[in-house]
Amino acid sequence: MDQLSAQDASFLYTENDRVANHVGGLYIYDQSTTPGGLVTFKQILRHIGARLSRVPRYRQKLLWVPGNLDHPYWVDDAKFDIEYHVRHMALPKPGDWRQLMIQTSRLYDRPLDMNRPLWVFYVIEGLDNVKGLPPGSFAVVTKTHHALIDGVSGTAMATAIHERTPDAPDPAPEPWQPQPPPSELELLTRSYLNSFTQPMKFMELLGEMSPAAQRLMDGLSSDRFRLPDSAGTVPRTRFNGATTGHRVLAATSFPLAELRAIKDAVPGGTINDVILSIGGGALRRYLIHHGELPERSLVTLSPIAVRPSKDAASASMAAAPGNQVTGMVVTLATDEADPLKRLQAVHDSAINSKELTNAVGAKLMTDFNQFVPSVMTGLASRLVTSMGLATAMQPIVNTVLTNVPGPQFPLYFCGAEMVNQFSLGIVQDGMILFHGILSYNGKLTITAMSDREAMPDPAFYQECMDAAFEELRDATRAADETPSPPKPKAEAAPRKKGKTPKSQADRKH
Repeated sequence: MDQLSAQDASFLYTENDRVANHVGGLYIYDQSTTPGGLVTFKQILRHIGARLSRVPRYRQKLLWVPGNLDHPYWVDDAKFDIEYHVRHMALPKPGDWRQLMIQTSRLYDRPLDMNRPLWVFYVIEGLDNVKGLPPGSFAVVTKTHHALIDGVSGTAMATAIHERTPDAPDPAPEPWQPQPPPSELELLTRSYLNSFTQPMKFMELLGEMSPAAQRLMDGLSSDRFRLPDSAGTVPRTRFNGATTGHRVLAATSFPLAELRAIKDAVPGGTINDVILSIGGGALRRYLIHHGELPERSLVTLSPIAVRPSKDAASASMAAAPGNQVTGMVVTLATDEADPLKRLQAVHDSAINSKELTNAVGAKLMTDFNQFVPSVMTGLASRLVTSMGLATAMQPIVNTVLTNVPGPQFPLYFCGAEMVNQFSLGIVQDGMILFHGILSYNGKLTITAMSDREAMPDPAFYQECMDAAFEELRDATRAADETPSPPKPKAEAAPRKKGKTPKSQADRKH
């Protein structure tokens, strides 16, 4: 029995009838690689069931502490039913990309059942008219509550139900015996003990704050970094309103090699800089089209994983899910028309934000949540929702762009090769545009999820993302092909009389 951290539980407290805090992915498969060339629904059930032991949380549900005196616990679901969690449907003909986007967004409108393990998989067949996919391809849409995973652990958990070869045998069955839940008395006792130890833990945290504050002051005084220019001046856009609870999706894919070539246009540039620049370019195009581009640049939240580095690419995290993440604030340079200047501005902002985060300490920034009582957190969340404070207050950011690296080798599900994967996230009041970025086997995907009223034309936003990428790629290539101006020749120094010039071998260069 594990207790949710404060950060995990916060995603439960902020959920309401319009905000469903589940995340996940859209995975697309070519079943021609499977032995026999056909995947049945029974095979899928058997495949997932055989691998549930790799992800223990998939058979656990929430247990709330009486009176919400403490954060809830994960306990085994004695009535676990895999057929409830894995569902099957098909797209009507012709089965094209836009139909898949619409169906996925509708599935994401539906909240998860809080009385069961917090995940559902939807198997969708009928993808017969999607460009680049062979007929007979199918998709799997996953929904997992954010209380259970963050981006990195979610990718690890998804990888845990895949194999690296199409003919990999099912793992040996492991007997599972659900453990009985604790009594109410035990829960209340645990709550009391937790509250008793909180002051000591808080004093330890205060001890860590002093050197962090000193690092912050030293960095600001030495101009190693500065506070974000956007502090208190983030412009309000259509993406800072209230959500209706109805989502839309726009998704596209880019070759990873081309993104790597683009990043080299800026000394020290990263793939993440390029992604943020594409996001800035797409938003600039979209808002210009609607006549709503603010004079000041839009700002994004870019989450940062604070897990130990040795875990970053390890599927073992599937056994230890949850949220271990903070974030940095970066300009998207939407006020800059030149794509290369935009890339440079994004890079400079990201460097500054990283330095600022490192000075404070990424993990330290997340530790304060654990000292807010669960009762207070729940009441505050309901108050913010009922009074509309999330949309009334000055925006802190305009959107989220979260980049999670995935495996750079093929993965197989029931023998079917994964063709691509797309990240799906949260739409919340005050921040109703989410960009999920995943890389896999030489490709990188960007998925924009928003509210139907804020983005009534998601197909057009997909065009904006494609155009922003092409604009940046073409500008980078043009800069590479532009010859450097010739260096002016240095004038020869006047030769002194009586001096014999040195031989070529004797001259120093």
